[in-house]
Amino acid sequence: MAAQQFLSFLALVVFAFVILNDNDVVEGSHRIYPDLQFLKVVKVQQLHRTGYHFQPPSNWINDPNGPMYYKGLYHLFYQYNPKGAVWGNIVWAHSVSKDLVNWESLKPAIYPTKPFDIKGCWSGSATILPGNKPIILYTGIDSKKRQVQNYAIPANLSDPYLKKWVKPDDNPIVDPDKGVNASAFRDPTTAWRVDGHWKILVGSRRKSRGIAYLYRSKDFKKWVKAKHPLHSKANTGMWECPDFFPVLISSQNGLDASAIGKDVKHVLKVSLDLTRYEYYTIGTYDRKKDRYIPDNTSIDGWDGLRLDYGNFYASKTFYDPVKHRRLLWGWVNESDSAVADTTKGWAGIQSIPRKLWLDPNGKQLVQWPIEEIETLRRKKVHLCNQKLNLGDHLEVKGITAIQADVDVTFSFPSLKKAEPFDPNWSKLPAIDVCAQRGSHKQGGLGPFGLLTLASRNLEEFTPIFFRIFKDIEKHKVLLCSDARSSSLGAGLYKPSFAGFVDVDLSTNKLSLRSLIDHSVVESFGVGGKIVVTSRVYPTLAVFNKAHLFLFNNGTETIIVENLNAWSMGRPVMNIPLKG
Repeated sequence: MAAQQFLSFLALVVFAFVILNDNDVVEGSHRIYPDLQFLKVVKVQQLHRTGYHFQPPSNWINDPNGPMYYKGLYHLFYQYNPKGAVWGNIVWAHSVSKDLVNWESLKPAIYPTKPFDIKGCWSGSATILPGNKPIILYTGIDSKKRQVQNYAIPANLSDPYLKKWVKPDDNPIVDPDKGVNASAFRDPTTAWRVDGHWKILVGSRRKSRGIAYLYRSKDFKKWVKAKHPLHSKANTGMWECPDFFPVLISSQNGLDASAIGKDVKHVLKVSLDLTRYEYYTIGTYDRKKDRYIPDNTSIDGWDGLRLDYGNFYASKTFYDPVKHRRLLWGWVNESDSAVADTTKGWAGIQSIPRKLWLDPNGKQLVQWPIEEIETLRRKKVHLCNQKLNLGDHLEVKGITAIQADVDVTFSFPSLKKAEPFDPNWSKLPAIDVCAQRGSHKQGGLGPFGLLTLASRNLEEFTPIFFRIFKDIEKHKVLLCSDARSSSLGAGLYKPSFAGFVDVDLSTNKLSLRSLIDHSVVESFGVGGKIVVTSRVYPTLAVFNKAHLFLFNNGTETIIVENLNAWSMGRPVMNIPLKG
């Protein structure tokens, strides 16, 4: 506790600003620990360190940047502090993989060296130009403390590892003009090409209005700001890490960023600095007017759809030309209290890569863990037709519960016992409904699901569960991940995360898949129509002392129709590339 108090004393606990000196600020979104940014990691502790999620051997990481595929290798760039386990000294770290599971680390691709990025190399994206030529766009903090957009190119295109990158002296290529807030102007997107022009978005804000500024170029060097943004929305604050990409209406296949057609919709995703959550809409891209119009079925703002309803931020998608799919990565961000991780020598992980596509109903996206992650499956346990009555806890034995992949289908006789939906809840976010009802309070149809990262006697557990409510016109299904019971540790941030999912209940079935990995649980409900990620820090349910249970606290009997669970192996994770 003394160490945590010391860290809290040093912290400048303000999310809104990254402090550069006593008189100047650049808007950012991380807690700042000036006295710890250069504190060298002496020992990396293994407690809570993940087994098969992406993370470097030590130190701080955050946003995934510019993932791409090039000459047989997947490349992942990410924000990284090479000098400590808190945010600061950020460079573009670089790792490569042949299968998105096993990774080799290279030297950083980009780091502050020139006037246009001397104060920092922040997030951005990668684009593959004609002729299979990769290019990186990124935000630099220049010597005047402005956020500007720069580019970098490989020094040797014949090198599939792209070990060295060059930042030409004609940077920056996009400067904030007088109408742009130079302290809130960052995270350029992957470029797309329409009618002979390359186009990118840069996230920003004007007072409380979130903005995606649009820029055009014929040669990828001289960029001109469009007269109007691609899209903006009042009262949403700073738009970080915007992502704009096409999806097919009737296929799970992915598309290159420049694809346009009658069978194509577009997705605009933004990371809201004010809420630390990500929101997206599905809509139409008007190529003539360079405008994006969300569908009337997509809520545009804080109440809209989210890629993930938990600890997940600053995500980035890219098109995989090998398997013709669009893939998504996100930063599983640290909770406020997780500064304790800095004493362990590491902080932050990346999510498991997810395949992403448009649901057949056209109203939302669907996500699913990449198939390659299944190569880590080891010992398997299978259960079927197991009854869960009110108060039952059934342990799933025979696997390593601390590091597992669990896929289960629940069924129930009818919907008659669904508890009434309180009209007052319609005014609340789903997390508040989850917090009010939780996994302990008896319901009718639910709560039922999994107790992950549980201690033997359930002093600690992270429940992932469904509750079904009866509203006036239809039933509502809530998927909740409630961290309040996840740890006996003092002073931890243990939130409830939840979302309502639109699902057909005519079969009286609900499915859930959870990827469990020491301190993170990624849960995919109803085939990936809703995803909730939780970051937790158990004290008892660690290593071989972790357990996994099925449970039901509803009066309606639940049937575990089918369960498959696997112990998960450890991939090769960021060993240095030889040679």
